[in-house]
Amino acid sequence: MKQAVEAAENATNSRTLEVLARAGFAASGILHLLVGVIAIRLAMGGTGNADFSGAVAELATQPAGPFLLWASFAACAALALWQTSDAIFDYNRLPAKEKAGRKAKAAAQALVFAGLALTLMSFARGTGSGGDNQKAASDLTFSLMKAPGGVAILVLLGAAIAVTGVVYGIRGLRKSFEKHLAMPANPRARTAVTVLGVVGYVAKGAVLLLAGLLIVVATLQAHPEDSTGLDGGLRALRDQPLGVYLLAAVGAGLMCYGVFMIVRAKLATMTQ
Repeated sequence: MKQAVEAAENATNSRTLEVLARAGFAASGILHLLVGVIAIRLAMGGTGNADFSGAVAELATQPAGPFLLWASFAACAALALWQTSDAIFDYNRLPAKEKAGRKAKAAAQALVFAGLALTLMSFARGTGSGGDNQKAASDLTFSLMKAPGGVAILVLLGAAIAVTGVVYGIRGLRKSFEKHLAMPANPRARTAVTVLGVVGYVAKGAVLLLAGLLIVVATLQAHPEDSTGLDGGLRALRDQPLGVYLLAAVGAGLMCYGVFMIVRAKLATMTQ
């Protein structure tokens, strides 16, 4: 058993998987860029689904779309596997509380990138559509609301997503993301990475906060159809006073986060 565990750990720490996992950051960055573009388009009165299924649908329309979809799927799947390896094998020498936190974070990241990989695969196979994430969010809300204790679970889920958004915002303002990067030596390049990270993390935090609050409100008002994930949160922002300008600003921030993630593919410290 010990030999099998060591073999699995060695396999997930291979150079090939690391290269693919780094590409996963870049793929995520491209999707965030596209979500940002769609958000700005919505602010200008255009159409689109400002979430990851909408972003993948946009990616599918590009030249060499099928190749881009399968390549992005492989990259996100590799990053999900890398994060799973971190959650299982790494951080074991840390104090118990810190170890648990690091492992939980790695596991959560693994789930996020696994979800992106599944969305990319569905489009690559021709079974995905631009409204998939919205429908999945609404269906999940509806199903849980009918289940025993489902309302409480949904409120807690929405609150957890909202808190995650606050954490992202704080992480951006404190520039704590820098400790996970091998920052460039050039002062201008270092400043550019920092600015992209601060703006991007704050924007993504705002979007997650909105999406989480939307789940809570839709649950408490018994309107599961209003729980439409990322796209719903951004559309709700657009309907507020000065919402068009706020949505455009958040869209630009998400584009910054996308560029930051592409840069992270190069600068990320993959070994812990």
